Amino acid sequence: MPVSKKRKSNQPAYTPPTSAKPSSVKIGNPSWLAPLMVAMFIIGLLWIVAFYLNGNAIPVMKDLNNMENVLVGFGFIGVGFFLSTRWR
Repeated sequence: MPVSKKRKSNQPAYTPPTSAKPSSVKIGNPSWLAPLMVAMFIIGLLWIVAFYLNGNAIPVMKDLNNMENVLVGFGFIGVGFFLSTRWR
């Protein structure tokens, strides 16, 4: 079987443009992100558990009412979730 002839092209081969990214940009996570995220989750959980177990004996919790104590605990947990969205 005969081999077909290849066409000759007048155009040069395509080369994609180089993207100039600055070398100072870090793509990874900052070293403080994971420990702070975990700490916020744990502090929020401990706040809620401590309030339900012995909230009347802790001075700061005694000054807040029930809903405020729960909101403070969920606030810490919410900050932990916000930090988890920054995780790469």
